[in-house]
Amino acid sequence: MPKLAPHQAPEVKLDAAAAAIEASLTTEQRRGLFEKPGTTVVAIVELTSKSYTGHADGEEKEPQVKVRVTGCEVARSTDEATTLLEAKRAMWRARRMDGTLDEVGPGPRDAESVIADGFGDYPTEGEYTTYQRAKENARRDEFVR
Repeated sequence: MPKLAPHQAPEVKLDAAAAAIEASLTTEQRRGLFEKPGTTVVAIVELTSKSYTGHADGEEKEPQVKVRVTGCEVARSTDEATTLLEAKRAMWRARRMDGTLDEVGPGPRDAESVIADGFGDYPTEGEYTTYQRAKENARRDEFVR
């Protein structure tokens, strides 16, 4: 398996196979995407790496990995979309507070458990606001010294 230097972050490209996405969309959603530009659907997407380049010593290419959508479920109601968007916001808050916003780790593989647990381990909006205020106060205090 290829190993990258710690400072390297490969470019990620989505390959052309999008059958999993198409299969999960309802006819109504497909028509909405076509007839109303700007329409948004919310989905849980599973990505699998399929090929890579630029990993060998002396290789002039930047590292790159191609991923394919191998699983996808699209929200079919406003309630489902709202729940998925809250999961996304909770995960974003957690990465922000962990200082890993620019890093994407393995993360939870079972999206249902994230939602089912009610985001118990994820920060609430209030906790995130408090964190942001404390971070800003610490930054200001640094300049006051």
